[in-house]
Amino acid sequence: MGNATRDIENLIELMAKLPGLGPRSARRAVLHMIKKRALLMTPLADILSEVAVTARECLNCGNVGTTDICEICAAEKRAIGEICVVEDVADLWAMERAGVFKGRYHVLGGTLSALDAVGPDDLQIPKLRNRVAAEEIHEVILALNATIDGQTTAHYIADELAGSGVTITTLAQGVPIGGELDYLDDGTISAALKARKSI
Repeated sequence: MGNATRDIENLIELMAKLPGLGPRSARRAVLHMIKKRALLMTPLADILSEVAVTARECLNCGNVGTTDICEICAAEKRAIGEICVVEDVADLWAMERAGVFKGRYHVLGGTLSALDAVGPDDLQIPKLRNRVAAEEIHEVILALNATIDGQTTAHYIADELAGSGVTITTLAQGVPIGGELDYLDDGTISAALKARKSI
């Protein structure tokens, strides 16, 4: 096998590691990019190289951007006093896509899971406690996935924040059991946020 063919196979293998792409989909994507090299592959390579250098997590909330403090945390117009807690950045972006929440976010970086040995110290739960105290938060909205691990994490956070004087709510109707925010449509997310309830 020549070096050029090996490079293409390596690219296919790397693409196949992306969520939602298997070996066949990755092969189709790579072949399409090669055919549209000037239109797709070269600009994609350039922007991947740029993002690899500039992307970073927000020091405040955990969102992904190109500055130490993300645009959401830096925006003065965002409602102060409300934090929406999400499992990961994809969930934060799903909430933003819906356009109904005007407060700030907190990305946990996962959920509690005994099976995967993920405990509270492996997530951004201590940082959330600190933010609630430091930022004079009056409501924490737990927008976690409606899975067993998501609900376990929500109850753990509610217990941790009990007595802090904040109202703790969770998303209500619209989020199916076992559903994940990133796969929901904007209307469903909007309805769930508006109908949130105390836990």
